[in-house]
Amino acid sequence: MRALLPLILAIGLLPTSALYAATPPPPRTLSGELQGAPWRLDVPAQWSGELVMLAHGYEPVGVPRETPMAAADSTQALLDAGYAVAQSAYSSQGWAVADAVADMERLRQHVLDELTHVRRTWMLGFSMGGAVTVASLERHPQGYAGGISLCGANLPGDVLAGELLTTLVAFDYFFPKAEGLPAGGLLSSEAGALPQMALYQGIAAALARRPAQAAQLATRLQVAPDALAGAISLHALVLHELAQRAGGMPVGNIGIVYSGFSDDAAFNAGVQRVQGTAAGQTYVRDQLALKGALQRPLVIQFNHDDPSIVPRMQTVYPQLVARAGSASKLHALPPVGEGHCGFSGAQVVDALKAASAH
Repeated sequence: MRALLPLILAIGLLPTSALYAATPPPPRTLSGELQGAPWRLDVPAQWSGELVMLAHGYEPVGVPRETPMAAADSTQALLDAGYAVAQSAYSSQGWAVADAVADMERLRQHVLDELTHVRRTWMLGFSMGGAVTVASLERHPQGYAGGISLCGANLPGDVLAGELLTTLVAFDYFFPKAEGLPAGGLLSSEAGALPQMALYQGIAAALARRPAQAAQLATRLQVAPDALAGAISLHALVLHELAQRAGGMPVGNIGIVYSGFSDDAAFNAGVQRVQGTAAGQTYVRDQLALKGALQRPLVIQFNHDDPSIVPRMQTVYPQLVARAGSASKLHALPPVGEGHCGFSGAQVVDALKAASAH
């Protein structure tokens, strides 16, 4: 104890600043609202001069929002790596890609007034925010050094709507008049009005009652059986919300020949046929378009066994890019993590650094 006493006394004489020198100062945080879209900007004390515009994923309509806007999970890892992070809550909820692209561009310009020494700006998005990232790079390439789409729904609106419709009509074919669900099936307006938990529970119960059909559907949709009910309920939620946003059903399946459903002849003969509306189809074709014509580098990365963005969806945008002659701008990283958007903070930063390398 006597040997420790001089050391204790010496520490007691140190100024407080020296004792806490290893603790970095907190980031500077600004927040506000731009045309109905809450936003926040976090700038670390040791800022590198690089800015990340962070686009969040799908938020169901009606989910309460925090005021001021809360930071996304990956924000701290980006701040620790020296990046300033700007993010918008978007001016609308749901499949808000079109609104989000405009909101993020408006915020980017606002941030450039707040930060006078931005060296480079990157766009980084998760899930639906991945589509926001891709669309932003296509429409506003002058604003970005590049982009990163993680677990991204990198599909044009008409392709996405077609995938959602396939899920719903296939469920209704294999599980007609399922107990706990509307008699008209998942495509009915009554299903669109159900609370999400009630919808999920009805789907899960139907799958459990007919395991052979559930296994067949899981194989065709490329979703693990234990994640199937969640994937189907999400697809129903998004398609109904998208139809409401678009002013009508955004896709049809008249004349579509389905395959991969075991007895395809019986499936095509018995599956429900839907006519898309002109307003709905115009909306997804124009407002949610992706062309693949990249002018800036884009890094994409997925997780293993993602039940939301399954393998066939992951190949859509690379094919568009190849047809547009922009393959040199697209860089796909190997899958990491598990599930949907299962990235660690370090993996998010690594993906961003990979974009910087190009």
